Amino acid sequence: MVSVRKSFLQLLFAGSFMKRWNDKHRSMELVEVDKQAHKMMVAWMLYERNSGHLSQPEKIALGLQIVEGGLFEYLYRLVITDIKPPVFYKIKAKPDHYGQLTAWVFSQLEPRVRALGEEFWERLRTYLAVPEADTPARRILDAAHLYASGWEYSLIKRDNPWDDELLDIETSFTGGLARFADLDGVGDLASGLFAGKKTTLGHFARLLGQLRFQTRWSQTPRIPETSVLGHMFLVAAYAYFFSLAVDACPARRLNNFFAGLYHDMPELLTRDIISPVKQSVAPLGGMIKEYENAELERRVFSVLRGGGCADLADRLGYLLGMDVGSEFHESVRDGTGPVRRVTPAELQDRCNLDAFDPKDGELLKVCDNLAAFIEAYTALRNGITSDQLQQAVWRLRNKYAATVLFGRVHVGALLADFD
Repeated sequence: MVSVRKSFLQLLFAGSFMKRWNDKHRSMELVEVDKQAHKMMVAWMLYERNSGHLSQPEKIALGLQIVEGGLFEYLYRLVITDIKPPVFYKIKAKPDHYGQLTAWVFSQLEPRVRALGEEFWERLRTYLAVPEADTPARRILDAAHLYASGWEYSLIKRDNPWDDELLDIETSFTGGLARFADLDGVGDLASGLFAGKKTTLGHFARLLGQLRFQTRWSQTPRIPETSVLGHMFLVAAYAYFFSLAVDACPARRLNNFFAGLYHDMPELLTRDIISPVKQSVAPLGGMIKEYENAELERRVFSVLRGGGCADLADRLGYLLGMDVGSEFHESVRDGTGPVRRVTPAELQDRCNLDAFDPKDGELLKVCDNLAAFIEAYTALRNGITSDQLQQAVWRLRNKYAATVLFGRVHVGALLADFD
């Protein structure tokens, strides 16, 4: 039995507090949850580009290894917090030292993670017990990690001209990515980041990174502030663990994670328009959606297709619910057949099979609102008094007081734990 608890959701949110590059001068704060989002977006690109030759079961299995590997690494990182990368790499190089550190990490994670089930707990322990492994999933995650960290480095490079570590840091990124040059897409990402070349994947990855510049609740002071990028990762993680709790099939778990990861990507084009504004003017929601779709086609989908990445454009369109009207609608498709919308009950009862390529809508919306609830709740607990934050907490508690996802996850009871 998989149980998602308050303490685990708060642990996942803790990456919003965790500063990165905090020994360097920074023109803006860089936090762990934003980096994890960018990393997993790049991992998705590399996954799609390097799995076309696989059968459907093999591709789904690789995707789940990437998603869970990324989540395991994030959980590990949350516990070891501020160990500088060079120090951590030295620890990893000594099995005894790494084993001692990892045993302590497990002791910290177990009270909050084990409720997700013995199978998940054992997968986490098995993955983290071995610091290095030359598997396709690990190589994709390592390449994505280097790119996302390198992108952050590009933000602070000009702010630290006196820093004698910069040359070694940049060499570690360029040299590290060179080790993965055999992966389709890595060369384009690296040359787009470090050589200034205009490549299709490089353009897309840099565009996604800009979502960390967009602050959520921009007119409401909060501690911590959260970006659209970090919010997307939290929604993806919550969606994955809720998918485990409702016994979603492997393809559905995978789709729910990546749909959550990209669900706010259109805000690159419109910024974060808060729900009360969208809902207060009747035609506004439809107008925004129409504009988003047109700009997505012009600035993202057409660029990907024109640059030889039609597979990414098509898959991204499915994750964003372009064929069913919203990312928050349930959708399925049979093999290469057309995408169609289904009800939540139909998805759970009849279409919860890999062959249908199923993707949730209502579950994703719950996770989106849950992430907003935790953002508001945490700010209030940290002493920020705001009518907007209080109203958001009250509204979401009431909205989901009686909501039970597929008879397995009582959302109201979960929110009630946040007293």
